[in-house]
Amino acid sequence: MDDESNAVSHSVVHLNALQIRTLAHPLRARLLGLLRLDGPATATTLARLLDTNTGATSYHLRQLGDVGLVVEEAELGTGRQRFWRAAHDTSTWRPTDFDDDPDARAAAAWIEHQQLKLMGEQAERWLAAQQTAPQEWREAATISDTVLTLAPSRLRALNDEIWELIVKYRQDAVFAEEEGAAQVHVFLVDFPRAEELR
Repeated sequence: MDDESNAVSHSVVHLNALQIRTLAHPLRARLLGLLRLDGPATATTLARLLDTNTGATSYHLRQLGDVGLVVEEAELGTGRQRFWRAAHDTSTWRPTDFDDDPDARAAAAWIEHQQLKLMGEQAERWLAAQQTAPQEWREAATISDTVLTLAPSRLRALNDEIWELIVKYRQDAVFAEEEGAAQVHVFLVDFPRAEELR
């Protein structure tokens, strides 16, 4: 981007085996997700939002902090209040990263299953709310699919291009400042038909 003053910081962490094993926990995954969506918060606030106790929330925030996925936001804290924030905007990994580590591979699979579950829940919420949503949102949102015939290298290239476009939209502060702007779920899922791999 030419004008850095219009760019929003966007950081990506390529998860290592320790980080992915740490993240493969229901409360930790939810804590990190909330901090990424809503910004810094205290363990008490997060516990209330997630309907859990502050002790458990504090413990799991420290576990995430130990592997660099969350950090303390010292300037926001007052006295005993500790604010935490996500250390990165996005986590990524390739399934082949953990071929030699069965525990990390199982953790990655658990996270992917949770992602699919979250996608379904978010889509269901939208479907339930769309009839009363403003017309411009109903016309802009989509749930669609198609089938392409691609070699693995082309699929990788397609994913890279789509991701570059998503990052461009995410980094451009002008989009976030437009009237009526709201957070939008964008899920990228593509995989070969299992029947094709036999």
